[in-house]
Amino acid sequence: MDKCSFCGRERKDTNLLIAGISGHICDSCIEQANAILEEEFKKKNSFELDQIKLMKPAEIKEFLDQYVIGQDEAKKFLSVAVYNHYKRLMQPETDDDVEIEKSNILLVGETGTGKTLLARTIAKMLHVPFTIVDATVLTEAGYVGEDIESILTRLLQAADYNVEAAEKGIVFIDEIDKIARKSDNPSITRDVSGEGVQQGLLKLLEGAVVNVPPQGGRKHPEQKMIPVNTKNILFIAGGAFDGIEKKIAQRLNTKVVGYQASKRKEMLDPSNMLQYIAPQDLKSFGLIPEIIGRLPVITYLHPLTRETLRKILTEPKNAIIKQYKKLFSIDGIELEFEDSVLDYIVDKAVEFKLGARGIRTICETIMIDTMFDAPSKNKKHITIKLGFAKEKIEKANFARLKAS
Repeated sequence: MDKCSFCGRERKDTNLLIAGISGHICDSCIEQANAILEEEFKKKNSFELDQIKLMKPAEIKEFLDQYVIGQDEAKKFLSVAVYNHYKRLMQPETDDDVEIEKSNILLVGETGTGKTLLARTIAKMLHVPFTIVDATVLTEAGYVGEDIESILTRLLQAADYNVEAAEKGIVFIDEIDKIARKSDNPSITRDVSGEGVQQGLLKLLEGAVVNVPPQGGRKHPEQKMIPVNTKNILFIAGGAFDGIEKKIAQRLNTKVVGYQASKRKEMLDPSNMLQYIAPQDLKSFGLIPEIIGRLPVITYLHPLTRETLRKILTEPKNAIIKQYKKLFSIDGIELEFEDSVLDYIVDKAVEFKLGARGIRTICETIMIDTMFDAPSKNKKHITIKLGFAKEKIEKANFARLKAS
């Protein structure tokens, strides 16, 4: 009678019995063997500092250049921060009592300028656990929403619950401007998604041992907490800080006294006020001084010019036009865009003031009918022309006007 050579079960007691040259194996033993293999591979692929190839800041920036157009200033700050983070992790123990502290970073830039894209691109090349969390879902402990500790839960998940690896990871906190204090005066009532969250973030940013619920939240009181030391975790925060330009302008105008000061005012670039950002502007916007002090490196992203948007369309490795061409090539269709169409898409993106994200919306509006019809037809070549693009955009705008 046929039976499993591993557990001894007979064929009638198994769902599946696979025959080999000189034996059999059942489905249960296959599942167990697969679980053992996965566990062994995890151990081999676990985070080891010795395996890190230390990339120089220029090499990190070169990698970012392949995916993100422009924003050289922000790329330099990020490259140096990541390089120094690696160096801190790999430095040997010394007796000189000089301890290198981490420099958490704050990226400030309008929507669609590439803050999250920079973080995602950094994640592609990193050998340390990396996670991106959204500050908009965070609330003070005890309220509906995610607790502060959920940031570290995500990092633990990225590190396959290897605490030692997670303690040397990098966290990108997106939309940090959304937890700004609602008014400049400290409130006597709780600001559960604003100042309360900022206070909760302080211990994470500076470095403390935090008890992290492995399943996230406090909804499972029976779960065993995992202590995580955040001393060596690098935090990068990003936010649009919509309206902070007014705070910057007010600060700069208060210092305009006398002839020399007037000349200095004329040298300011009113189209890009973010380049003059200072910690006091962030305080006026609603970040508490303690959190500003724990994000010592502040850098900005330039608003996207027409020329930059045009390059974003076609030049990066994952450019939107390249994505469409690949999508159509899977169906055996060669897709082309006239140059005038690309210029038209950029013009509309500038008009809508949505940054690089607006490009995707405009492209989808132009391409949706073609993507719907093309797979059913036998065309091997499609060219998107200016008249066709204009017709689709105008039709979409007219439909929205009618709806409103």
